[in-house]
Amino acid sequence: MNRKPATPASRSSSAAAGAHPGLGAQPPRSATHALVAFSGLFGLVVGVVLARLWHPSDRIYVLALLVMGCTALGVFIPDLCWQRVQRRELAQVRRAGSWARTATKYLGLIGCLAFVGLIYWLFPAYYRDDSFFHNYWSVLWILAPLILVPALPYLYWVDRRMPVAEDGLWQLGRALSGHAADAVPAEVGQLLLGWLVKAFFMALMFVFFCNDLVRLLDTRVAQLDNQDALFDFSVFALYFIDVALVSMTYLVSLRLTDTHLRSTEPTLLGWATALICYPPFNSLPYLDYQPPHEWGYWLGKYEIPSDLWGSAILALVVVYVWATVAFGGRFSNLTHRGIITNGPYRYTRHPAYLAKNLSWWLVSMPFMFAGNWPDTIRHCVLLGCLNFIYYLRAKTEERHLSQDPVYAEYAAWIEAHGLLRFVNRIPLLGALARWQPSKESPWTSRQR
Repeated sequence: MNRKPATPASRSSSAAAGAHPGLGAQPPRSATHALVAFSGLFGLVVGVVLARLWHPSDRIYVLALLVMGCTALGVFIPDLCWQRVQRRELAQVRRAGSWARTATKYLGLIGCLAFVGLIYWLFPAYYRDDSFFHNYWSVLWILAPLILVPALPYLYWVDRRMPVAEDGLWQLGRALSGHAADAVPAEVGQLLLGWLVKAFFMALMFVFFCNDLVRLLDTRVAQLDNQDALFDFSVFALYFIDVALVSMTYLVSLRLTDTHLRSTEPTLLGWATALICYPPFNSLPYLDYQPPHEWGYWLGKYEIPSDLWGSAILALVVVYVWATVAFGGRFSNLTHRGIITNGPYRYTRHPAYLAKNLSWWLVSMPFMFAGNWPDTIRHCVLLGCLNFIYYLRAKTEERHLSQDPVYAEYAAWIEAHGLLRFVNRIPLLGALARWQPSKESPWTSRQR
């Protein structure tokens, strides 16, 4: 949904296109193969089948780990054995092992976990008695030894193969051991920002995943006995795939699997536009665009229009979930974990945002007049404001990812070959498509 800039970026799409006059017929290579991504989807299905066979309802977090484990195996076995992703960075160097440097990195890892613990301790929403995060706390007791025990030999193995051994983890460890002069504040800050992203989204997505898994396991085929029930379940199942894959990707971010964070979104605008789309921030009533009736109320009496409209909604949700599946093990908000150029990303940038926002218009139909024109206009304006937030979110992501030359090449390729390239010729829409946040604004400039 990320670490040291490789090139000066923040270039517009047209500038990037000009920098690549010899663009070929194919986009640059994707960070993961499309078949690998769908192998993860197959692993997810296997995990759900196993969970359905073994259903201790009082320990849904255990079943969630089972499904996440099967999904991870579906992604990383072909990634490691077929795509050999571990050779992209770790095979470049063979240095002498250093247990002292490894111990320093281990101390840095403990510092990151302590930072996350401090965040959870600071905000009451994470620990009050009726906590929304009960399943998350339960699974952390299982994950803690699974992380800390193998971490030391893993860090030693990776340290011998990293292009730069003194990474942010080592620098944080040096700072915690009293050698702050060895730490580069910007790199340590990027490390902690990445862990802040993980702390926020991993907790939230795992809770969503557990709740949805309960509903999925409790659903019986006999309950899907009419078209409305089947439609609702289809939408739910698609979003379940999305949250299940995302939960796994926030947990597994390793250099071994080439799913580590290269960099984290550095701007306030980027963080604000992302966080406002998730609880608890999206629960504020200011953008409540929902009209009193949705699409079924208006079209339910007309079989053919209703079928076509419902199919269009399902198609948009499929595109949205396909965009998540295409990431394999690399999805993450606010971070860069590899550039995806296949799947729906072969046709346009931000296919998930486009599909999701269009589906909201089809589902809520805020433009339908219900006897009060001011309310109808207000609903449309509020949904338009939400669409604009996603537009800003997309633009800050483009600016962040354009630090990677692969993304710059991909952006240029999409402008030349993308399915929506005609938009650039439409005066207002073209200007919006080319706009980039100002580099001089303190709101969008890099955090120091």
